[in-house]
Amino acid sequence: MILCYVYISFVGIKKEDMVKKIVKTDKEYAIWLKELKNRVRSVQVKAMVKVNTEMLNFYWELGKDIVEKQNSTSWGDGFIKQLSRDLMKEFPNMKGFSVRNIKYIRQWFLFFSQSITIGQQAVAQLGNTMAKQLVSQIPWGHNIAIITKCKSIDEALFYVNSTIENGWSRSILTHQIESNLYVRKGKSVSNFDLTLPSVQSDLAKDTLKNPYVFDFLNLREKHDEKEFENALLNHVTKFLLELGAGFSFIGRQYKLEVGGDEFYVDLLFYHVKLHCYVVVELKTTKFKPEFSGKLNFYVSAVDGIIKSKQDNPTIGILICKSKNNTVVEYSVKDISKPIGVSEYVITKDLPDYLKSTMPTIEEIEVELKPKI
Repeated sequence: MILCYVYISFVGIKKEDMVKKIVKTDKEYAIWLKELKNRVRSVQVKAMVKVNTEMLNFYWELGKDIVEKQNSTSWGDGFIKQLSRDLMKEFPNMKGFSVRNIKYIRQWFLFFSQSITIGQQAVAQLGNTMAKQLVSQIPWGHNIAIITKCKSIDEALFYVNSTIENGWSRSILTHQIESNLYVRKGKSVSNFDLTLPSVQSDLAKDTLKNPYVFDFLNLREKHDEKEFENALLNHVTKFLLELGAGFSFIGRQYKLEVGGDEFYVDLLFYHVKLHCYVVVELKTTKFKPEFSGKLNFYVSAVDGIIKSKQDNPTIGILICKSKNNTVVEYSVKDISKPIGVSEYVITKDLPDYLKSTMPTIEEIEVELKPKI
Protein backbone atom coordinates (compact mmCIF):
# COMPACT_ATOMS: atom_id res chain seq x y z
CA MET A 1 0.00 0.00 0.00
CA ILE A 2 2.80 2.38 0.82
CA LEU A 3 4.57 1.73 -2.47
CA CYS A 4 1.33 2.28 -4.38
CA TYR A 5 0.79 5.57 -2.55
CA VAL A 6 4.25 6.83 -3.49
CA TYR A 7 3.74 5.85 -7.08
CA ILE A 8 0.34 7.51 -7.29
CA SER A 9 1.74 10.67 -5.66
CA PHE A 10 4.20 11.19 -8.49
CA VAL A 11 1.86 10.26 -11.33
CA GLY A 12 1.46 13.19 -13.67
CA ILE A 13 4.63 14.96 -12.51
CA LYS A 14 7.26 15.19 -15.23
CA LYS A 15 10.84 14.22 -14.40
CA GLU A 16 12.10 17.63 -15.57
CA ASP A 17 9.69 19.42 -13.21
CA MET A 18 10.88 17.33 -10.30
CA VAL A 19 14.51 18.20 -11.06
CA LYS A 20 13.66 21.88 -11.37
CA LYS A 21 11.81 21.80 -8.06
CA ILE A 22 14.76 20.16 -6.29
CA VAL A 23 17.26 22.59 -7.87
CA LYS A 24 15.07 25.54 -6.94
CA THR A 25 14.87 24.29 -3.36
CA ASP A 26 18.66 23.84 -3.24
CA LYS A 27 19.20 27.38 -4.53
CA GLU A 28 16.81 28.83 -1.98
CA TYR A 29 18.56 26.88 0.77
CA ALA A 30 21.99 28.03 -0.44
CA ILE A 31 20.89 31.69 -0.46
CA TRP A 32 19.31 31.36 2.98
CA LEU A 33 22.40 29.56 4.32
CA LYS A 34 24.67 32.29 2.96
CA GLU A 35 22.57 34.98 4.64
CA LEU A 36 22.55 32.96 7.87
CA LYS A 37 26.35 32.60 7.82
CA ASN A 38 26.72 36.36 7.33
CA ARG A 39 24.42 37.01 10.29
CA VAL A 40 26.44 34.62 12.46
CA ARG A 41 29.68 36.36 11.47
CA SER A 42 28.09 39.73 12.22
CA VAL A 43 27.06 38.52 15.66
CA GLN A 44 30.55 37.14 16.27
CA VAL A 45 32.15 40.45 15.32
CA LYS A 46 29.72 42.41 17.49
CA ALA A 47 30.37 40.04 20.39
CA MET A 48 34.15 40.41 19.98
CA VAL A 49 33.85 44.20 19.82
CA LYS A 50 31.62 44.22 22.89
CA VAL A 51 34.01 41.94 24.82
CA ASN A 52 36.97 44.11 23.81
CA THR A 53 35.12 47.29 24.82
CA GLU A 54 34.06 45.87 28.18
CA MET A 55 37.58 44.64 28.91
CA LEU A 56 39.17 47.97 28.01
CA ASN A 57 36.60 49.88 30.05
CA PHE A 58 37.58 47.66 32.99
CA TYR A 59 41.29 48.28 32.28
CA TRP A 60 40.64 52.03 32.21
CA GLU A 61 38.93 51.99 35.59
CA LEU A 62 41.63 49.68 37.00
CA GLY A 63 44.38 51.99 35.77
CA LYS A 64 42.55 54.96 37.26
CA ASP A 65 42.16 53.17 40.62
CA ILE A 66 45.84 52.17 40.70
CA VAL A 67 46.99 55.75 40.04
CA GLU A 68 44.63 57.17 42.66
CA LYS A 69 45.64 54.56 45.26
CA GLN A 70 49.32 55.19 44.71
CA ASN A 71 48.78 58.95 44.95
CA SER A 72 46.70 58.78 48.14
CA THR A 73 48.63 56.05 49.97
CA SER A 74 52.20 55.00 50.59
CA TRP A 75 51.82 51.96 48.33
CA GLY A 76 54.77 51.60 45.98
CA ASP A 77 55.58 49.25 43.09
CA GLY A 78 55.29 46.28 45.46
CA PHE A 79 51.56 46.97 45.50
CA ILE A 80 51.30 46.03 41.81
CA LYS A 81 53.09 42.72 42.40
CA GLN A 82 50.75 41.91 45.29
CA LEU A 83 47.72 42.90 43.23
CA SER A 84 48.87 40.64 40.40
CA ARG A 85 49.28 37.66 42.74
CA ASP A 86 45.88 38.18 44.36
CA LEU A 87 43.98 38.59 41.07
CA MET A 88 45.69 35.63 39.38
CA LYS A 89 44.92 33.46 42.42
CA GLU A 90 41.25 34.44 42.40
CA PHE A 91 40.86 34.25 38.58
CA PRO A 92 43.38 31.60 37.41
CA ASN A 93 41.74 31.18 34.00
CA MET A 94 41.76 34.90 33.13
CA LYS A 95 44.61 36.50 31.23
CA GLY A 96 45.76 40.06 31.73
CA PHE A 97 46.69 40.11 35.41
CA SER A 98 50.45 39.60 35.08
CA VAL A 99 52.69 42.24 36.67
CA ARG A 100 53.81 43.34 33.23
CA ASN A 101 50.26 43.80 31.92
CA ILE A 102 49.06 45.63 35.03
CA LYS A 103 51.99 48.04 34.59
CA TYR A 104 50.89 48.52 30.96
CA ILE A 105 47.34 49.25 32.19
CA ARG A 106 48.65 51.93 34.52
CA GLN A 107 50.88 53.40 31.79
CA TRP A 108 48.00 53.29 29.28
CA PHE A 109 45.64 55.18 31.58
CA LEU A 110 48.27 57.83 32.41
CA PHE A 111 49.15 58.26 28.73
CA PHE A 112 45.61 58.72 27.42
CA SER A 113 44.34 60.74 30.37
CA GLN A 114 46.61 63.60 29.32
CA SER A 115 45.03 66.82 28.07
CA ILE A 116 44.05 66.71 24.42
CA THR A 117 44.33 69.75 22.18
CA ILE A 118 40.97 70.67 20.66
CA GLY A 119 41.38 73.63 18.36
CA GLN A 120 43.75 75.93 20.25
CA GLN A 121 42.68 74.85 23.74
CA ALA A 122 43.79 71.93 25.88
CA VAL A 123 40.77 70.22 27.40
CA ALA A 124 41.41 67.66 30.14
CA GLN A 125 38.04 66.17 31.16
CA LEU A 126 36.50 66.17 27.68
CA GLY A 127 39.78 64.81 26.33
CA ASN A 128 39.62 61.99 28.90
CA THR A 129 36.17 60.94 27.71
CA MET A 130 37.11 61.14 24.04
CA ALA A 131 40.29 59.13 24.53
CA LYS A 132 38.51 56.40 26.49
CA GLN A 133 35.84 56.04 23.81
CA LEU A 134 38.40 55.87 21.01
CA VAL A 135 40.95 53.51 22.52
CA SER A 136 38.23 51.03 23.54
CA GLN A 137 37.52 50.46 19.82
CA ILE A 138 40.89 48.84 19.09
CA PRO A 139 42.43 45.67 20.58
CA TRP A 140 44.60 45.79 23.67
CA GLY A 141 47.71 44.73 21.76
CA HIS A 142 47.28 47.71 19.44
CA ASN A 143 46.98 50.01 22.45
CA ILE A 144 50.24 48.69 23.91
CA ALA A 145 52.05 49.25 20.59
CA ILE A 146 50.79 52.84 20.48
CA ILE A 147 51.68 53.86 24.04
CA THR A 148 55.14 52.28 23.86
CA LYS A 149 56.07 53.82 20.50
CA CYS A 150 54.32 57.21 20.32
CA LYS A 151 55.79 60.38 21.82
CA SER A 152 52.65 62.50 22.20
CA ILE A 153 48.93 62.14 22.77
CA ASP A 154 48.15 63.76 19.40
CA GLU A 155 50.39 61.27 17.58
CA ALA A 156 48.83 58.37 19.50
CA LEU A 157 45.26 59.44 18.68
CA PHE A 158 46.24 59.78 15.02
CA TYR A 159 47.21 56.09 15.00
CA VAL A 160 44.12 55.09 16.99
CA ASN A 161 41.84 56.84 14.47
CA SER A 162 43.79 55.43 11.51
CA THR A 163 43.52 51.90 12.92
CA ILE A 164 39.75 52.27 13.35
CA GLU A 165 39.35 53.74 9.86
CA ASN A 166 41.58 51.27 7.99
CA GLY A 167 41.25 48.13 10.10
CA TRP A 168 45.01 47.75 10.54
CA SER A 169 46.43 44.60 12.06
CA ARG A 170 48.95 45.05 14.88
CA SER A 171 51.89 44.36 12.54
CA ILE A 172 50.71 46.97 10.02
CA LEU A 173 50.09 49.49 12.82
CA THR A 174 53.61 48.89 14.16
CA HIS A 175 55.05 49.35 10.66
CA GLN A 176 53.19 52.63 10.19
CA ILE A 177 54.41 53.99 13.54
CA GLU A 178 58.01 52.94 12.91
CA SER A 179 57.93 54.50 9.43
CA ASN A 180 56.77 57.77 11.06
CA LEU A 181 53.53 58.07 9.09
CA TYR A 182 52.24 60.73 11.49
CA VAL A 183 54.97 63.16 10.41
CA ARG A 184 54.98 62.22 6.71
CA LYS A 185 51.23 62.28 6.00
CA GLY A 186 49.99 65.33 4.10
CA LYS A 187 53.49 66.82 3.75
CA SER A 188 53.77 66.70 -0.04
CA VAL A 189 54.09 69.94 -2.08
CA SER A 190 51.03 70.34 -4.29
CA ASN A 191 48.68 72.78 -6.03
CA PHE A 192 45.56 70.99 -4.74
CA ASP A 193 44.24 74.12 -2.97
CA LEU A 194 44.19 75.95 -6.31
CA THR A 195 42.89 73.16 -8.55
CA LEU A 196 40.41 71.16 -6.47
CA PRO A 197 37.24 71.91 -4.45
CA SER A 198 38.07 72.37 -0.76
CA VAL A 199 36.62 69.05 0.42
CA GLN A 200 38.46 67.02 -2.20
CA SER A 201 41.60 69.14 -1.79
CA ASP A 202 41.85 68.39 1.93
CA LEU A 203 41.37 64.67 1.37
CA ALA A 204 43.87 64.63 -1.51
CA LYS A 205 46.51 66.45 0.55
CA ASP A 206 45.95 64.04 3.41
CA THR A 207 46.43 61.14 1.00
CA LEU A 208 49.96 62.15 -0.01
CA LYS A 209 53.09 61.57 2.06
CA ASN A 210 56.56 63.03 2.04
CA PRO A 211 58.77 61.13 1.88
CA TYR A 212 57.47 57.75 0.81
CA VAL A 213 59.45 55.04 2.57
CA PHE A 214 60.29 52.04 0.38
CA ASP A 215 62.46 50.09 2.80
CA PHE A 216 61.13 46.82 1.41
CA LEU A 217 63.15 47.36 -1.80
CA ASN A 218 66.69 46.10 -2.36
CA LEU A 219 68.05 48.30 -5.12
CA ARG A 220 71.44 49.36 -6.35
CA GLU A 221 72.53 52.77 -5.09
CA LYS A 222 72.37 54.05 -8.70
CA HIS A 223 69.13 52.39 -9.76
CA ASP A 224 67.28 53.54 -12.88
CA GLU A 225 63.55 54.18 -13.27
CA LYS A 226 62.77 50.85 -14.93
CA GLU A 227 64.46 48.95 -12.10
CA PHE A 228 62.65 51.14 -9.56
CA GLU A 229 59.27 50.53 -11.19
CA ASN A 230 59.86 46.76 -11.49
CA ALA A 231 60.88 46.52 -7.84
CA LEU A 232 57.78 48.40 -6.66
CA LEU A 233 55.45 46.14 -8.61
CA ASN A 234 57.27 43.00 -7.45
CA HIS A 235 56.25 44.17 -3.96
CA VAL A 236 52.91 45.64 -4.99
CA THR A 237 51.15 44.72 -1.72
CA LYS A 238 53.71 46.60 0.38
CA PHE A 239 53.74 49.41 -2.19
CA LEU A 240 49.96 49.84 -1.90
CA LEU A 241 50.25 49.78 1.89
CA GLU A 242 52.77 52.62 1.76
CA LEU A 243 50.62 54.60 -0.69
CA GLY A 244 47.76 54.37 1.79
CA ALA A 245 44.16 53.18 1.99
CA GLY A 246 42.00 53.62 -1.09
CA PHE A 247 44.47 53.03 -3.93
CA SER A 248 43.43 50.40 -6.47
CA PHE A 249 46.10 49.39 -9.01
CA ILE A 250 45.05 49.55 -12.67
CA GLY A 251 48.24 49.14 -14.69
CA ARG A 252 51.88 49.95 -15.37
CA GLN A 253 53.16 51.64 -18.54
CA TYR A 254 49.51 52.35 -19.26
CA LYS A 255 49.12 53.31 -22.93
CA LEU A 256 47.39 56.56 -23.83
CA GLU A 257 46.79 57.33 -27.49
CA VAL A 258 46.59 61.07 -28.17
CA GLY A 259 46.14 62.29 -31.74
CA GLY A 260 47.61 59.10 -33.14
CA ASP A 261 50.70 59.24 -30.90
CA GLU A 262 51.29 56.78 -28.08
CA PHE A 263 52.30 57.75 -24.55
CA TYR A 264 52.87 55.55 -21.50
CA VAL A 265 52.01 56.39 -17.89
CA ASP A 266 54.36 54.78 -15.37
CA LEU A 267 51.60 53.70 -12.98
CA LEU A 268 47.85 54.26 -13.06
CA PHE A 269 45.58 53.85 -10.01
CA TYR A 270 42.00 54.57 -9.05
CA HIS A 271 41.34 56.02 -5.60
CA VAL A 272 38.05 54.73 -4.19
CA LYS A 273 37.73 57.46 -1.54
CA LEU A 274 38.63 60.36 -3.81
CA HIS A 275 36.63 58.78 -6.67
CA CYS A 276 39.28 59.69 -9.21
CA TYR A 277 42.13 58.30 -11.29
CA VAL A 278 45.65 58.84 -9.98
CA VAL A 279 48.64 59.05 -12.31
CA VAL A 280 51.96 58.20 -10.64
CA GLU A 281 55.25 59.10 -12.32
CA LEU A 282 58.55 57.85 -10.91
CA LYS A 283 61.84 59.76 -11.18
CA THR A 284 65.12 58.49 -9.76
CA THR A 285 66.69 61.94 -9.96
CA LYS A 286 66.16 65.30 -8.30
CA PHE A 287 62.97 67.14 -9.31
CA LYS A 288 63.16 69.26 -12.47
CA PRO A 289 60.49 71.78 -13.56
CA GLU A 290 59.89 69.93 -16.84
CA PHE A 291 58.70 66.87 -14.88
CA SER A 292 55.55 68.72 -13.79
CA GLY A 293 54.72 69.71 -17.38
CA LYS A 294 54.88 66.11 -18.55
CA LEU A 295 52.75 64.93 -15.63
CA ASN A 296 50.22 67.71 -16.34
CA PHE A 297 49.93 66.35 -19.90
CA TYR A 298 49.31 62.80 -18.65
CA VAL A 299 46.64 63.96 -16.19
CA SER A 300 44.90 65.93 -18.95
CA ALA A 301 45.01 62.89 -21.24
CA VAL A 302 43.49 60.60 -18.57
CA ASP A 303 40.75 63.18 -17.93
CA GLY A 304 39.97 63.35 -21.65
CA ILE A 305 40.23 59.66 -22.54
CA ILE A 306 39.41 57.54 -19.46
CA LYS A 307 37.61 59.68 -16.88
CA SER A 308 33.80 59.42 -16.81
CA LYS A 309 31.28 62.07 -15.75
CA GLN A 310 30.93 60.37 -12.37
CA ASP A 311 34.67 60.60 -11.62
CA ASN A 312 36.33 63.53 -9.90
CA PRO A 313 39.29 65.27 -11.60
CA THR A 314 42.34 63.07 -12.08
CA ILE A 315 45.29 63.69 -9.74
CA GLY A 316 48.98 63.42 -10.60
CA ILE A 317 51.67 62.33 -8.15
CA LEU A 318 55.35 62.67 -8.94
CA ILE A 319 57.65 60.61 -6.71
CA CYS A 320 61.28 61.64 -7.13
CA LYS A 321 64.63 61.00 -5.45
CA SER A 322 64.87 64.54 -4.02
CA LYS A 323 63.39 68.00 -4.49
CA ASN A 324 63.79 71.69 -3.77
CA ASN A 325 60.42 72.75 -2.33
CA THR A 326 60.69 76.30 -3.67
CA VAL A 327 61.36 75.05 -7.19
CA VAL A 328 58.43 72.64 -6.92
CA GLU A 329 56.07 75.37 -5.69
CA TYR A 330 56.95 77.64 -8.63
CA SER A 331 56.62 74.73 -11.05
CA VAL A 332 53.11 73.62 -10.03
CA LYS A 333 51.33 76.79 -8.89
CA ASP A 334 50.23 77.87 -12.40
CA ILE A 335 49.48 74.38 -13.67
CA SER A 336 45.75 73.79 -14.18
CA LYS A 337 45.71 70.12 -13.18
CA PRO A 338 46.05 68.91 -9.54
CA ILE A 339 49.62 67.70 -9.01
CA GLY A 340 51.58 66.72 -5.91
CA VAL A 341 55.32 66.11 -5.65
CA SER A 342 56.96 63.90 -3.03
CA GLU A 343 60.31 62.31 -2.37
CA TYR A 344 61.03 58.66 -1.74
CA VAL A 345 63.50 57.13 0.69
CA ILE A 346 65.17 53.72 0.62
CA THR A 347 67.41 53.23 3.62
CA LYS A 348 68.44 49.72 2.62
CA ASP A 349 70.11 50.35 -0.74
CA LEU A 350 72.49 47.59 -1.72
CA PRO A 351 75.95 48.72 -2.91
CA ASP A 352 76.43 48.31 -6.67
CA TYR A 353 79.22 45.78 -6.25
CA LEU A 354 77.10 43.64 -3.92
CA LYS A 355 73.99 43.90 -6.10
CA SER A 356 75.92 42.46 -9.03
CA THR A 357 76.86 39.36 -7.02
CA MET A 358 73.30 38.62 -5.88
CA PRO A 359 71.41 35.93 -7.86
CA THR A 360 68.20 36.95 -9.59
CA ILE A 361 64.82 35.40 -8.75
CA GLU A 362 64.98 33.49 -12.04
CA GLU A 363 68.42 32.08 -11.19
CA ILE A 364 67.22 30.98 -7.75
CA GLU A 365 64.16 29.27 -9.28
CA VAL A 366 66.37 27.39 -11.76
CA GLU A 367 68.63 26.16 -8.95
CA LEU A 368 65.65 24.99 -6.90
CA LYS A 369 64.12 22.95 -9.71
CA PRO A 370 64.82 19.21 -9.40
CA LYS A 371 67.48 17.90 -11.74
CA ILE A 372 66.05 15.64 -14.48
